[in-house]
Amino acid sequence: MWATVAAIGASALAMSAIVGLRYVASSGFFAWLTKRVRPGQYDGLGPQIGSEVRWSLLSALIFGIPAGVVAWGWQERGWTKIYTEWDAQPLWWLPASVLLYLFLHDTWFYWTHRLMHRPKVFRVAHAVHHASRPPTAWAAMSFHPIEALTGAVVIPVLVLLVPIHVAMLGLVLFVMTVMGITNHMGWEMFPRSLVNSRFGGWLITASHHNRHHEQYRCNYGLYFRVWDRLCKTDAGLSAP
Repeated sequence: MWATVAAIGASALAMSAIVGLRYVASSGFFAWLTKRVRPGQYDGLGPQIGSEVRWSLLSALIFGIPAGVVAWGWQERGWTKIYTEWDAQPLWWLPASVLLYLFLHDTWFYWTHRLMHRPKVFRVAHAVHHASRPPTAWAAMSFHPIEALTGAVVIPVLVLLVPIHVAMLGLVLFVMTVMGITNHMGWEMFPRSLVNSRFGGWLITASHHNRHHEQYRCNYGLYFRVWDRLCKTDAGLSAP
């Protein structure tokens, strides 16, 4: 029993380290890009960025716990629906599983995010994230532990329920990381021709999420604007 507990603990610590390193590398890259493309964008935000990094590293620790448990369960017990053989599911399921994971994650995020804006919950937890005004590339994981926990369980639960190839899971995590950071950079890195296109009108980028940090009661989604439009919480684009 104790050997199992130790193995799960080691897996959780390893995953926390991986999440933390991924955060530092990816946010660091986009912060560097901001400095090159938009010099002066983060001038005077040193204390805020320091706070974002501290909260984010704590969030990385929290994210690593369920991820580590699930990773151990996948390798040692076969608990998950993650598969490695390309022919284990129809080939059409490869892209479909990515889209389904992103949609389900987006759905969970939208409704828990709206919950986080209830006054009592906001004061206790979500105010940490909204202390980033304006948000920076370091703010994507700047969460109170309560909010971090709501985000940490999504992918681990999905891999227990929905089949996905390990490479497609890597793609989901890549999209989650990149969009989480680029949505918080405080400026729009994608061409206006894309952002304002019919296709871009269903995606969330910095122009959309920045308005959330300005007005609070709108634009709650993570990847897509579907729920914001259905629930009439879409306030359109800012001009970061």
